[in-house]
Amino acid sequence: MGFLNRLFGNNTPEEENKMTKLNIGIILGSTRQGRVSPQVGEWVKGIADKRGDANYEIVDIADFNLPFLGTTDGTEPGIAEWNQKLASLDGFVFVVQEYNHSITGALKNALDFAREAWNDKAAGIVSYGSTGGARAAEHLRGILGELKVADVRTHPTLSLFTDFENGSVFKPAELHLTNVTAMLNEVVSWSGALKTIRN
Repeated sequence: MGFLNRLFGNNTPEEENKMTKLNIGIILGSTRQGRVSPQVGEWVKGIADKRGDANYEIVDIADFNLPFLGTTDGTEPGIAEWNQKLASLDGFVFVVQEYNHSITGALKNALDFAREAWNDKAAGIVSYGSTGGARAAEHLRGILGELKVADVRTHPTLSLFTDFENGSVFKPAELHLTNVTAMLNEVVSWSGALKTIRN
């Protein structure tokens, strides 16, 4: 029915608005047991959804069951699904945790499993760790540059000491709202501009 509506122009104003908005994926960068990235991702999405300026969705790399790059023949269905999901998005917000001064192996693996689906899009980074995840975010910026993803400057950093209770329950300080809002402003602006290049 949705296809026929698009074909004959019978969409409701709400449907038309949803189709013309940018699609931004909030990518959870950890797959380990006991991870807190889903809490951070839902917090970002809650802020983002109130804006009404784009379609925001959580994209959990754990859902795609990606094998380690180079260890298989590449026919696992999750690989194609991962690339299709990325291709459907106009921009990204990465929720990044710091491990040994860098990003997780799972996130690096997921980044490497796609190429063109990343190209000419924009991304923001929300990081956390003992130093706010800043070192992981800097490593991620280098990788994104190689993938032709334009990363925005504003970067909310969350501390394991002040924004998480017992290191496991996410309780962000109010001051982070300003940075998340500024970061989303930049992601939406840049994603819109880069979409004109892809089109």
